[in-house]
Amino acid sequence: MSTQITWYGHATLGINTNGYKLIIDPYFSGNPASPIKADQVQANYLLITHGHGDHVGDSVAIAQRTNAEVISNAEIVKWISKQGVKKTHGQHLGGGFHYPFGYLKLTMALHGSSLPDGSYGGNPAGFLLTTNDQKKIYMAGDTGLFGDMQLIGEEGIDLAVIPIGDNYTMGPEDALRAVKLLKPKHVIPIHFNTWDLIAQDGRAWAKKVENEVNCQVHVLKPGESYTL
Repeated sequence: MSTQITWYGHATLGINTNGYKLIIDPYFSGNPASPIKADQVQANYLLITHGHGDHVGDSVAIAQRTNAEVISNAEIVKWISKQGVKKTHGQHLGGGFHYPFGYLKLTMALHGSSLPDGSYGGNPAGFLLTTNDQKKIYMAGDTGLFGDMQLIGEEGIDLAVIPIGDNYTMGPEDALRAVKLLKPKHVIPIHFNTWDLIAQDGRAWAKKVENEVNCQVHVLKPGESYTL
């Protein structure tokens, strides 16, 4: 078995694992970096880290078209249900659940989470996914640096997907510190270069990380994939 991770620009990811298609933070419409449109997306599950519009994105339209199940915190799935989505599953920080695609646990994230209409979106989260072949993928979500990343790293992370854009999330220096705490085997940087405000040199960051940490950094272009 293998797991393929595709970056669609900004914080939007696709994960194909064990025959299941997951989309994380499905922001396609309005995402200037996305190589595909929302109506081209196929998914079995949609995972939403927090309530901001560039993360909830096209989740309602995609879920209604594909019958995908939406997974997020309890507040967000309640809101999503009110938009007409039939299949949802709510979790909360520290809690995990066994899905057909693997075991998914919500981790803390330092960020906000108001929903597009201004209503309360609960606590922001990251995702720690253990696939059916026991690969561990940590998707930090939009977050600043926090010391408990070391505890997450003790799980034995095969791949960490972390933001480096600064301003709204960790910048390059804090993202490097995050990698040192997490100690993953592989890293994919996201949440950068969508707009000038979060422009970063991903390859320069990757070189610095690989000089200081024993891991491989995969700097993807939007639409590119890495197979774990």
